[in-house]
Amino acid sequence: MTRLNNLDSELAQELGDFPEDDLDIVFTPKECRTLQPSMPEDGVELDLHVRDCVQTYIREWLIVNRKNQGNSDTCSLKNKGSRKDFHKTLQKQTFESETLDSGDANFQAGPRHVHALPEEASRTTLASSDFDLRSLQPDPRLENLLRHVSAEEFERQNEEARRTNRHAELLALYPAVDEEDAVEIRPVPDCPKEHLGNRILVKLQTLKFDIEIEPLFACIALYDIKERKKISENFHCDLNPDSLRGFLRSHTPSVDLSTQARSAVFSVTYPSSDIYLVIKIEKVLQQGEIGDCAEPYMVLKESEAGKTKEKIEKLKAQAESFCQRLGKYRMPFAWIPISLTNFFNLSTLEREIPEAEGLNGKGFTSDKRATLLQARRLSERSLSSEDSYPVSNFKTISLTLNTFFKQEGDRLSDEDLFKFLADFKRSSSLQRRIKTLPGTLKLEISPAPENLGYCLTPELQPVKPFPENRNRPHKEILEFPIREVYVPHTIYRNLLYVYPQRLNFANRPASARNITIKIQFMCGEDPSCAMPVIFGRSSGPEFVQEIYTAITYHNKSPDFYEEVKIKLPAKLTEKHHLLFTFYHISCQPKQGASVETLLGYSWLPILLNDRLQTGHYCLPVALDKLPFHYSIHSPEKVPSQTPPIKWVEGHKGVFSVEVQAVSSVHTQDNHLEKFFTLCHSLESQVTFPIRLMDQKITEATLEHELKLSIICLNSSRLEPLVLFLHLVLDKLFQLAVQPMVIAGQTANFSQFAFESVVAIVNSLHNSKDLSKDQHGRNCLLASYVYYVFRLPDPQREVVKPGAGSSAVLTESRYYTFGRTSAMAVGSKLLQSRVISCSNPDITVTQTATDEEVKNIMSSKPMDHSSSRMSFYVEGTNDMPSVSASPRPSNKKHFHEELALQMVVSTGMVRESVFKYAWFFFELLIKSMAQYVHNIEKQDNPRRSRFSDRFKDDITTIVSVVTSEIAALLVKPPKESEQAEKINISLAFFLYDLLSLMDRGFVFNLIKHYCNQLSNKLNSLSTLISMRLEFLRILCSHEHYLNLNLFFMTSASAPASPSPSLSSQNSSSCSSFQDQKIAGMFDLSAEYRQQHFLTGLLFTELAVALDADSEGISKVQRKAVSAILSLLSSHDLDPRCSKKEVKIKIAALYLPLVGIILDSLPQLHDFTISDARSGKGRTGNPEEEQESAGAINQNVALAIAGNQFNLRSSGMSLVSLPYRQSATLGPDTTRNLLICFLWIMKNADQNLIQKWIADLPSMQLNRILDLLFICVSCFEYKGKQSSDKVSSQALQKSRDVKARLEEALLRGEGARGEMMKRCRIPAGNDRSAGLNENLRWRKEQTHWRQANERQDKTKAELDQEALISGNLATEANLIILDMQENIIQASFAAECRDNLLGGVLKVLVNSLGCDQSTTYLTHCFATLRALIAKFGDFLFEEEVEQCADLCQRVLHHCSSSIDITRTQACATLYLLMRYSFSSTSNFARVKMQVTMSLASLVGKSPDFNEEFLRRSLRTILAYAEEDVDMQATPFPIQVEELLCNLNSILSDTVKMREFQEDPEMLMDLMYRIAKGYQTSPDLRLTWLQNMAEKHTKRKCYTEAAMCLVHAAALVAEYLSMLEDRNYLPVGSVSFQNISSNVLEESAVSDDVLSPDEDGICSGRYFSESGLVGLLEQAAELFGTGGLYETVNEVYKIVIPILEAHRDFRKLTLTHSKLQKAFDSIINKGQKRMFGTYFRVGFYGSKFGDLDEQEFVYKEPAITKLPEISHRLEGFYGQCFGEDAVEVIKDSAPVDKRKLDPNKAYIQITFVEPYFDEYEMKDRVTYFEKNFNLCRFMYTTPFTMDGRPRGELSEQYKRNTILTTMHAFPYIKTRINVIQKEEFILTPIEVAIEDMRKKTQELTAATNQEPPDAKMLQMVLQGSVGATVNQGPLEVAQVFLAEIPADPKLYRHHNKLRLCFKEFIMRCGEAVEKNKRLITADQREYQQELRKNYGKLKENLRPMIERKIPELYKPVVKVHSTRESFRNHSFRKYDAQTSSQST
Repeated sequence: MTRLNNLDSELAQELGDFPEDDLDIVFTPKECRTLQPSMPEDGVELDLHVRDCVQTYIREWLIVNRKNQGNSDTCSLKNKGSRKDFHKTLQKQTFESETLDSGDANFQAGPRHVHALPEEASRTTLASSDFDLRSLQPDPRLENLLRHVSAEEFERQNEEARRTNRHAELLALYPAVDEEDAVEIRPVPDCPKEHLGNRILVKLQTLKFDIEIEPLFACIALYDIKERKKISENFHCDLNPDSLRGFLRSHTPSVDLSTQARSAVFSVTYPSSDIYLVIKIEKVLQQGEIGDCAEPYMVLKESEAGKTKEKIEKLKAQAESFCQRLGKYRMPFAWIPISLTNFFNLSTLEREIPEAEGLNGKGFTSDKRATLLQARRLSERSLSSEDSYPVSNFKTISLTLNTFFKQEGDRLSDEDLFKFLADFKRSSSLQRRIKTLPGTLKLEISPAPENLGYCLTPELQPVKPFPENRNRPHKEILEFPIREVYVPHTIYRNLLYVYPQRLNFANRPASARNITIKIQFMCGEDPSCAMPVIFGRSSGPEFVQEIYTAITYHNKSPDFYEEVKIKLPAKLTEKHHLLFTFYHISCQPKQGASVETLLGYSWLPILLNDRLQTGHYCLPVALDKLPFHYSIHSPEKVPSQTPPIKWVEGHKGVFSVEVQAVSSVHTQDNHLEKFFTLCHSLESQVTFPIRLMDQKITEATLEHELKLSIICLNSSRLEPLVLFLHLVLDKLFQLAVQPMVIAGQTANFSQFAFESVVAIVNSLHNSKDLSKDQHGRNCLLASYVYYVFRLPDPQREVVKPGAGSSAVLTESRYYTFGRTSAMAVGSKLLQSRVISCSNPDITVTQTATDEEVKNIMSSKPMDHSSSRMSFYVEGTNDMPSVSASPRPSNKKHFHEELALQMVVSTGMVRESVFKYAWFFFELLIKSMAQYVHNIEKQDNPRRSRFSDRFKDDITTIVSVVTSEIAALLVKPPKESEQAEKINISLAFFLYDLLSLMDRGFVFNLIKHYCNQLSNKLNSLSTLISMRLEFLRILCSHEHYLNLNLFFMTSASAPASPSPSLSSQNSSSCSSFQDQKIAGMFDLSAEYRQQHFLTGLLFTELAVALDADSEGISKVQRKAVSAILSLLSSHDLDPRCSKKEVKIKIAALYLPLVGIILDSLPQLHDFTISDARSGKGRTGNPEEEQESAGAINQNVALAIAGNQFNLRSSGMSLVSLPYRQSATLGPDTTRNLLICFLWIMKNADQNLIQKWIADLPSMQLNRILDLLFICVSCFEYKGKQSSDKVSSQALQKSRDVKARLEEALLRGEGARGEMMKRCRIPAGNDRSAGLNENLRWRKEQTHWRQANERQDKTKAELDQEALISGNLATEANLIILDMQENIIQASFAAECRDNLLGGVLKVLVNSLGCDQSTTYLTHCFATLRALIAKFGDFLFEEEVEQCADLCQRVLHHCSSSIDITRTQACATLYLLMRYSFSSTSNFARVKMQVTMSLASLVGKSPDFNEEFLRRSLRTILAYAEEDVDMQATPFPIQVEELLCNLNSILSDTVKMREFQEDPEMLMDLMYRIAKGYQTSPDLRLTWLQNMAEKHTKRKCYTEAAMCLVHAAALVAEYLSMLEDRNYLPVGSVSFQNISSNVLEESAVSDDVLSPDEDGICSGRYFSESGLVGLLEQAAELFGTGGLYETVNEVYKIVIPILEAHRDFRKLTLTHSKLQKAFDSIINKGQKRMFGTYFRVGFYGSKFGDLDEQEFVYKEPAITKLPEISHRLEGFYGQCFGEDAVEVIKDSAPVDKRKLDPNKAYIQITFVEPYFDEYEMKDRVTYFEKNFNLCRFMYTTPFTMDGRPRGELSEQYKRNTILTTMHAFPYIKTRINVIQKEEFILTPIEVAIEDMRKKTQELTAATNQEPPDAKMLQMVLQGSVGATVNQGPLEVAQVFLAEIPADPKLYRHHNKLRLCFKEFIMRCGEAVEKNKRLITADQREYQQELRKNYGKLKENLRPMIERKIPELYKPVVKVHSTRESFRNHSFRKYDAQTSSQST
């Protein structure tokens, strides 16, 4: 494998070394809907124009393909399609997170039991549920675990196992790159095809009235009442039974099948709620008004017998006679409207209208995403499918209608119909105004199926599929859309619709009453010339010669509603005309009189000045036979005849008629008409002068007129221009290259033609109604270029013989008129051309330009030899005749002409050319491809395919477009968006050129593009972004690898001086080779020369990652996704599937590894995840400023495109400080990492190993850091189930666990260490990480492949999970391979010391993620190899890692999957065994395992102890079977350890029971932790478990307290170990934080000495551990709002940091302190602390809780009902809802009165209580809410048992509770240990109330800033006149007279003083209010003043009356406050009860 280079040539061939037959010109037959394409009738000599049209409609598409294009990325989309079944090839990976069944459901089911714990449980009781491990059956063991195998052999076996069964293509598993970046996708335009709107199938089933007496005929059409327009042609339908149809037999000569249709397909492009289906019903003419004829239908019923039956028979006979006589005439009868609103239900409308508009237009391109999806849809859609049109999604609906409206004879016109419909829509009020007829109409309306069998087009062409054996066909009904539909014609259609509207014979003699018009289409004047081109109606012939309008009885000026549909002949002449003959029909048979009486004639010539006549006409009617040659003139302008014609009303217009055409031949637009006519006059031999409209054109003016018409093309209306777009463009391109000789002069139209094309392109792009694709290309033009365009046919030279002699021209050189004329205008481009020639890189002879200039200067227009003109001389094809020279020089080639015109264009034209360059580029490419295809047969080498002048033109075009892009980018956003589009089209152009032209030439263009852009642009991100998109498109070329000479990379490690090209002077010196290997991973100048495109792409990526400017993150994403999409394309390319090829390709990408390693500090850190995302990693301001400075010199040069090596070899990295740049987003990081893994997977492993072996250890550490991030990045995210039941709960808990652990440890992610290590100016944060962090939420979720979209099917979700599971496994295995490589390389190099820790860290991280069993098996194998090889080192040096490892392995021991458990047990056993046999580190491992288990148990709620027990049993089995160890104490120690673990497990079982009761759970955890008082490590673990539980429940303060306790514990042991004065003395130092911490003081020294091995060895028992715990606690206190405590915590931390001189941390700490103090200032009183409730439990059901009282701390603003609801709900679940009762009052509970079968809960709101002396110390709001252990609640009562009464009898009982610990504590409920009560007498209650009022007043008065509303509220309550039980009443009750009882004197006095202060405060408040009020409150203020005055007056006597006794000198006071207070409650109770009895 190492000597791969010899295979190079073969490989290159295999990848298709630029196959020459790359181009493929395909003629694809047009997809035709009908069996035969629609064609003009046979046997007619067609006009040139019609012939051209038909030719355009039926010729094949010409598509240029490249053979291998499918293999490139452009088609990764298609590939995705072909990979539909890809997931079937994958193995299902098993993840534990998905195997957890509902095994844990057993706690939820059934009523739960509440177990209480004995108060002080000892360890033994806790483990009492222990059971013997030996009773279990062990799992199967790994049989060769204990066999002795050499480490090398072991590693080899592992590697072999890892290599088998691997997935070959990593990126096939990776979710597709975001479409937003996929600029290289050029959607294949939609194939042009006939436009069809929403198609509705209407089937008529029955039409009958109550009596069936005559045949009836239905005619159906759609009307839009809002637009007042008929929107479909008529559909005639006959539903008569055969018996009635027989009445008309004599009038129907034949019945064609197509006229028997009863179902029609209507098409609606613009659905709306205003569309009605109108069915008109006619009957055979009979005598009488419509009303008379309808009479019997209203009164008779078929079912009635007797007289009625006779009447019906009589009517039937009558009808039959009318039918025989007047069978060919009809009369209007009835009609019925049906609204289609429900069928286009409007929700679908909203969805469809845009789509419908997308067909012709209104693309909503603003939403880039949507258009991309649309583009994807378009590109995936094959040409044949017709699903591009939205189908209204309604179900089939059957309707039965029972009322018809009778037609009104005088209101038959469409105008009337619209009025009726509008009324009908408003309300169905028509019934009142119009008579209705009873009847039945049944029809069915449904969406028309995609391919409806047996269907006819409007021209009666059969549509595919068309089976033979059906009876009635469906008919497609032509739509007349309300607005333009911009879809070019693709089929021949030539229909004329004639609508006779009104005839006015009011002034005619009496004979004209029942009037009908016979309508005929004549091709001459003889009656026999009537052509059978009129479409027949129902049940008759397909085509007829004449048609009669329906008759309104006795109406001299009737309205008509007929529609006459005529198939126009393809060749029309002046003789064709419409003839109208007017008759009176006599309904009653008269003897000998004929039925018809002729009334007159009128006619309309079809052509006027060779143009089809359409529109409204009001024609005169002639009374007599028409004169000879009448049809040449229009009836209004007939020249006077002899004898003169007699006219009705003297030649006035009396007959209104409208004529409309639907034709794909007649343009119906003057400009187009003129253009086509003139073009054809050039192409065929016509006689001059030619007539055009009303002008004559002579030969002399022909050229001028044609130029005019070309220029005016763009002024034509957009619709006809679009309809005939293909033909117009074809003609213009024909003119551009075909010189004409007119009247002996060569006329050259190329410039005009070109400018006209530009104008058309411009107007199509600017039209709002036309859609564009995601690259802004107009869809119509795109599909024209793709399908329609072909090189103009080289016709023979057209020489118009002028001036008698035929012009003979000498051959002139290939010079074009175009240049001269444009130069005359003064082209700015000349300069740019000269410049381009002076550019040394573009070799062009200078003379060419000079010669041109000379020619221009001496332009003598008549001198043909020097003036540049060209014309056709010869050639019917681009293939020259054999004898001719290889290329006739006088013949224009389209591509040369086009390029030339682009170059010489000026002004506006030029602007548009470059704005819509994509169109001209694609034209160039397609014409070049056809040209190459035509000359290919001569095997021209690429270089000489195209002329030098053409190459110059291309160079100029590229250069001009580039500068155009640069110019636009500086302008406002709209323009720069335009620039992006031009940039993309330029890229596609060069991409296509690579397949056509010399590649060196194209590469040169690319280089110039890059340089030119960087010279002009100063915004880095825009520049990179532009170049990236550009390169991304070029790299998506199918021969990208060959273009990059990938086979020149030395893919394998150069073991010998290899003959490969890249090692020109390789010597066998190994150091040189080492350098060379290192060089392969660098982006060197040599690399960039050899691998041109990849080099450019990597340079852009490197610069993007290096940059730190505005908006760069988007650019970085683009750069990375470009490379990722490239790699994906290799994985998806079948040509690259061979391993050797992959190795070569990977070698091409090696420099990427260097770039990725350099960007390491910028990668998004996936290890720091949700829990801590809030704290953005903001950098240190100084660093940020440094990095934001100028771009460093290297970067600047690189940007400028200098070929200069950006990075020297790996060594420089050590010397350079780490750069500080913006952090990449998670998506970008993930994409970059997958690229890294891809290279590592596919590169040659020997090479990688050699590279690693030579790397300095710093670089290796970086690789390990990178792998560490990779592990977290590609963690399996679990399947999102379709119903949002998250199987991620498990995953989440694991994440949270891992995260918290990390966080607790050092306040930053596991990368913290690594960041410290690798960044020399270390800091624990990154600059500019903030904005990314704000964004990542979105991105994280976004990456889940939109899994958040819940609309996926289960199958899709399963498939997605399958693929992502495989991705996770494969990614992790690649990481594992890399680690093995590193281990081997480092082992060889003996530098393992610092690497091993890194490797272990990565392995441990991967074990912590959700992994598949496949990966775990290999990972554990690697671990065992590591333990075996480096055991001692592990146990000695990597203590922390070891602890982590224990925990992870233990976790997997509890796995439910057998394989994982087996592997984990084996690994754990080996770990113990090696730790024992090495330097007896077993004690430490034992401790670590025990702690791991404790933390596992505490943290994972879904942890399965049953499996873990089984694993413990298996380990025991290993110990017993291990022969080598039997002689040692090892097996006994193992057994001891396992028993200990088993008892810990029993605690878990207990915890399980309380899973749902958070308080009980915390109590239990608290007790378990207490049980470990003697084992500090375990106690610490349990405290952390508690902290985590609290954090989950958002009890941040409690969580912080747990950590403070943990820190105190650590401090105790640290102070025993070392006496350092900066460390806390022990738990005493923590008193200020919480008085509870003293519990942690070490029990006694003799119990435990910290020196004992294995004790306090955990990572936390260190100074950094202590600081970590405290910092985390501070963080949580901050979150919980206790900012004052944050300060206390940091008081302990700061001395330690100062001692360590850690100024960076100090900076951070002080900034956090500042934040805390700021928060105190800002939030102060607004903070919410807890709310407290007393909860008492009563009832034996509660077990130990019975009669226990607790104080519960609930979140702030918890209301009583909330907690009561929660507890009631919870215990209701436990005991059944009926068994739980909440006691509503707070009075003492009497146990005897309670129901023993119930559980009672009493809940009371309590407030913190402080003695007066305490209040002196508790000043702030915080102090009053912290460190609380006394609470009070108040119960009002009266002596007679009611709770409330009069003021004079209202007592109060205050109850004070004391809790065991102070809040906040490490749990949220604390036992009550003491209860005191005292009673307030009514006067004391009054004193308390008045004090309270006074305080409120004082507070409101002194509030800063003042709050007027608050003040007024308090005042109102104090001095308001109406206040009930207000101050006045209190005074009157208690102060009115001096009390009799001297004991009450003091109280009386106290109350008096209270009032004194109160009234004073009121005065202050009133004054204050006066200052605050606004003008409108003056009266209110006066009112307050008045009330205040009254109150003061009323109170004065009472306040001033003193009790004289109190003011005497007193010798001895009897009554003391205390004696009263401590009135024993029971005595008092006794008194009250005796009173009440």
